Amino acid sequence: MQPFYRFDHFSKEKSLIHAVSKKEQTEAYAFSLALHTGEKREDILANRKHLIQKLSVARETVWVVANQTHSDHVAVIDKREMRGWEYLEDAVEDCDALVTDQEDMMLTILTADCVPVLLFDPVRRVVAAVHAGWRGTEAEIVSKTIKVMKERFGSEPSDMLAGVGPAIGKCCYEVGEDVTSHFAAYPEALEQHGEKSQLDLPEINRRQMIAAGLSETHIEMSAICTACDVDHFFSYRKEQGCSGRFMSVIGLAASSAELTYHPSAIPMM
Repeated sequence: MQPFYRFDHFSKEKSLIHAVSKKEQTEAYAFSLALHTGEKREDILANRKHLIQKLSVARETVWVVANQTHSDHVAVIDKREMRGWEYLEDAVEDCDALVTDQEDMMLTILTADCVPVLLFDPVRRVVAAVHAGWRGTEAEIVSKTIKVMKERFGSEPSDMLAGVGPAIGKCCYEVGEDVTSHFAAYPEALEQHGEKSQLDLPEINRRQMIAAGLSETHIEMSAICTACDVDHFFSYRKEQGCSGRFMSVIGLAASSAELTYHPSAIPMM
């Protein structure tokens, strides 16, 4: 089995590194990469070390993790320092989208049903990682991230490429009126069954990106439902409160860097 899910159009970009981790039963906690869910810290750090080993990164690469709070807060990361990789205490606080134009910096999102969105502007060389649960989707966090990329770095949405990673699908995401009432503007993403409805969060994020100026042909959908494919991805709902999280990562390789694994790229733990 391939250790990662990858997007086809991102994979054609030589200076871009991206990946979505999968479960691995041979690793601790099925290769969960979350420090905030109560597992032994040393085991999660070992999993993160193995993640680095599996990726091709330059020795100078730094890793950035946010304290995700289902907000619409977007943080621009312009300082090259490890954040949230070894300790929760230095993660980017109260944030659900990360943006940078810095090379050799990996932005990360942790999910187990929520929608991970990765963005790349190949013209201005800017990347973003977005965590969109239903609250973030309602607040249009992906649109706000695109706006930050445009205002801060001059990115044109029409140049951007997007990848929508594995997330709970419409087939398995049953919600009540307390949630569906926030998405009346997207009737095509709702399918009512009695008092409940099936909600398609990945599709809503896709439509929000198109409304923000991205080309439909520049948006790649994984079309993987985490609840249906629980063998490969964590699903909080299907696993009835699982603590595991998989990680979506994106970063710019230095234009002169050789994309080969260097043991010294592994942070001390």
